[in-house]
Amino acid sequence: MSNNTQNRRQFLKTSGKAGMAMAALPIITKLSPSNMMISSEYVQQPLPYGYAALEPFIDALTMEIHYTKHAAAYAKNLADACVAEKVDTNATNLSDLLKNISQYSPKMRNNAGGHFNHELFWQLMKPAPATAPTGALAEAITKTFGSFDAFKTALGDAAKARFGSGWAWLVVKTDGSLAVSSTPNQDNPLMDIAETKGAPILGLDVWEHAYYLKYQNKRPDYINAWWNLVNWEFVQKKYAEATH
Repeated sequence: MSNNTQNRRQFLKTSGKAGMAMAALPIITKLSPSNMMISSEYVQQPLPYGYAALEPFIDALTMEIHYTKHAAAYAKNLADACVAEKVDTNATNLSDLLKNISQYSPKMRNNAGGHFNHELFWQLMKPAPATAPTGALAEAITKTFGSFDAFKTALGDAAKARFGSGWAWLVVKTDGSLAVSSTPNQDNPLMDIAETKGAPILGLDVWEHAYYLKYQNKRPDYINAWWNLVNWEFVQKKYAEATH
């Protein structure tokens, strides 16, 4: 065998090993604004059920428009606001941002609130849910409002009385007590500008886009129908988190 042949074989063997070693090395990608990952809680999550799953109480077309147009726009505009206002979404929890929302722009307030509220709202509903809470939450509701029916009346009244667009809430305040409140637009009880502050564990969207196709101007009919959808297991979980 000639020296040239031996040298060639040695080169191929060596370069092959080197190539395998290089392939095993992690690929390092330079981060840029276009490929940086945004924290998942700032991103719209998949709807936990189909658009038609909540019928007949909420129709499929309303759910589709609500999720793909309105809620999606809040998520997109929130991402834009975070870039403009230099919010590191991997270092700042969305709830902490909301608790200091007075330090940010109206765009951040509207869209951070809109995104948070809708991500919560989807989970607060489910097809064929339990008809009433149980356990510690049921006891707290009875203690605070006198009865479950009295609580439903209180939250329903808050939703009906909200002028224009907004939300009605069941809130766990900082002392652990329950309260019903209402906020305008996309505000919520986490915000430092809220009249009643605390952890929202149940929220009802009374923007017209949430119900107008089916109920037109009959907001009370929508509110009454919505009670058939409340995911009390999830609300109880949120209550436990807020009180421990």
